[in-house]
Amino acid sequence: MVEFLWSRPDGTASGTVVMAHGSGGPMDSPFMERMAGALAAEGLAVARFEFAYMAKRRQDGKKRFPSELDKLVAEMRNAVRLMAESGDCQGPLILAGKSLGGRVAVTAAAEPLAPVAGIACLGYPLHPTGEPEKLRLSPLLNCKLPLIIAQGTRDDFGNRAEFEALSLPKPLDIVWLEDGSHDFGPRGQSGATLKGNIAAAAAAVAAFAHRLAASEEGSAA
Repeated sequence: MVEFLWSRPDGTASGTVVMAHGSGGPMDSPFMERMAGALAAEGLAVARFEFAYMAKRRQDGKKRFPSELDKLVAEMRNAVRLMAESGDCQGPLILAGKSLGGRVAVTAAAEPLAPVAGIACLGYPLHPTGEPEKLRLSPLLNCKLPLIIAQGTRDDFGNRAEFEALSLPKPLDIVWLEDGSHDFGPRGQSGATLKGNIAAAAAAVAAFAHRLAASEEGSAA
């Protein structure tokens, strides 16, 4: 059974974000807490959930490796189905994820994924750390939905220079977070802050949601 952890804005939400965690941190990790709070401050309702392997770790405290990608995709599709059936969505539905969660989300979007309107990756793992030759391009190339990526410029899983050397599909927006690591944190001497980078990522996702809403309204007119 999927359990959602909600962070809601004051008033009516301009969109709903279903958000998955990364490979090693649960849905209430510091990053996920900060990100959900920042998205809610931008007017989005955020429903976090955990993959089964992480939910089991919460139950018994035993560390587990992530399940195979196809199983994670099936779990994410199930979370989307449950959210759609719940009637709790306001505005366009965005499927988002931190690192592994984003990779799963964009992989799931290779097939029809109604009612999801767009995908948001928060630190996309373009390759395993230290192995830049093992590119994970297929999910990006095969994604059938509008996609936004918020990425630290010095992310060990894919930095700005590595992304800009690629021919990536459109529509794909990449928002660069100044001196950000994989968790968006900058170095002290950079002048940027973790709070500022989290806020910039949240603002970009909120703007993405507004564009999706405008597109849906235009299609319905």
